[in-house]
Amino acid sequence: MKFDEILTYLGAFGPYQKRVYFLVCFMAITCAFNQVGQVFLAANTDHWCKTPQLERQDCSSWGLDEATCNELKYNATIPDDNEDTQLRENNCRRCDVTYSEFDEDTERCKLSDPDLGKCVDGWEYDRSQYKNTIVQEFDLVCEEDGKKASLAQSIYFVGVLVGSLFFGALADIIGRKITLFICVTLAFCFGIATIFSPGYWWFTILRAFVGFSNMGVFLIAFIIGTELVGPSKRTFAGIVIEFYFAGGYMILALLAYLIRDWKYLQLAMTLPMLLYFFMIPFIPESVRWLISKNRLEEAEEIIRACALRNKVDNLPDDLFEEERNEKKEDESTEVYTMIDLFKTPNMRIKTINLLYNWMVNSLVYYGLSLSAAELGGRDYLAFFLSGAVEIPAYLSCLFAIDRWGRRPVICFYMVLGGIACFGTIWIPEGVWRTTVSLIGKFGIAASFAIIYIFAAELYPTPVRSVGMGLSSMTARIGGILAPFILEAGKLWEPLPLIIFSLLSISAGLLALLLPETLNKDLPETMEEGEQFGK
Repeated sequence: MKFDEILTYLGAFGPYQKRVYFLVCFMAITCAFNQVGQVFLAANTDHWCKTPQLERQDCSSWGLDEATCNELKYNATIPDDNEDTQLRENNCRRCDVTYSEFDEDTERCKLSDPDLGKCVDGWEYDRSQYKNTIVQEFDLVCEEDGKKASLAQSIYFVGVLVGSLFFGALADIIGRKITLFICVTLAFCFGIATIFSPGYWWFTILRAFVGFSNMGVFLIAFIIGTELVGPSKRTFAGIVIEFYFAGGYMILALLAYLIRDWKYLQLAMTLPMLLYFFMIPFIPESVRWLISKNRLEEAEEIIRACALRNKVDNLPDDLFEEERNEKKEDESTEVYTMIDLFKTPNMRIKTINLLYNWMVNSLVYYGLSLSAAELGGRDYLAFFLSGAVEIPAYLSCLFAIDRWGRRPVICFYMVLGGIACFGTIWIPEGVWRTTVSLIGKFGIAASFAIIYIFAAELYPTPVRSVGMGLSSMTARIGGILAPFILEAGKLWEPLPLIIFSLLSISAGLLALLLPETLNKDLPETMEEGEQFGK
């Protein structure tokens, strides 16, 4: 008996499935912490050259109060480009301070002065908001060092990419449950180790391993949760876990507000994983995986436990009589690979379209998430709202895609997100800019949730897992590129949002070329996949 047939007895989403599903959903909370945590771990703060000769000066000897004196010291070291503005590179060079006293009328040096010096004595940082970040601790400012924070986040997403491929394959070999707790163990150990990083490259490498294992946690938790529910609840199960991810996003804003030192914040992001080890007795192995491996006794034991919890007493006495009495043989000995996605013209066009949509969704989602604190002016509130807006986005998905279809809805959300990104450029910092930026995040979060479902329905059965794996890998490439595109804002501030806007709108319009899958029989063979939507 097929597992979906057994679910007609057990129920598509009974008490047993709900308990398991909502337990694994909790794991998405810490996954969100790690995916976007660098917003606060590597927050940018004002910086200027350390000048020991000014630090030794006695403010009282100048007849100034301490606050005024410190402000003048700060201004005296930074070259001025004109009367009204101050360029970013000013903070990377210092005036040749030779005078012993100064006041409000002291003339500052200019960027054009030949005697400007480098910050040979290190830097000072504004610690009024962030007490300690990796930028401050490892001096990730100015010239090439100023790009290293973005590089660290991109390398983190390289770890995510490798983790999605490695642990997805491992779960097919040794099982979902054991792979899940291997990932949890690794994510916890590397998360703690990150706190003790003695330098930038140690931090970057350890964070990459956190990404490697963190992606495994989310991926396998998602698989365990959705493989236990019936077909009628798969859309629900595929989207509701995203609510927990958004919840983690909002909790991180609160943690960062309360904890201003990156090491203690990293500890707070990691310690909750200890709770997951107490979940081990309550999370079963995937029944679908056990059946695929012909471990029928173990599968039946879990099914009987589910029936007891769901108060079902009419299960057949022998669930797998047919499987036990017949030697199972594959209908086809052909093994399909990702190359088969590109062999025929219609399948090739659909695959390229899907991969582009996955990459753009990931790139824009993480681009907006990693810059959320800068879009609205108030770091913690803007970041919290950027997570909170995902909840109505996912709610709207639950109702919209089963009513109007996948294709027009994903197009609408992506175009909405793109237009909002473009509109943000022209609005001054404040309430309206925050509102428009949140509309952009609403659109891209909703489309990101839909693309998971849409892609799984478009890929034919023989290459569905391969297609989803390739799509996930492409999405990670978008995550890797996002920090570098944000760096382009140093060349021209609106540039990242212009790129996000154009990509999002183009991907949304291209999605209209994909065939609709609502209420359609899904392709079960490669031939059906080629004909589907042709």
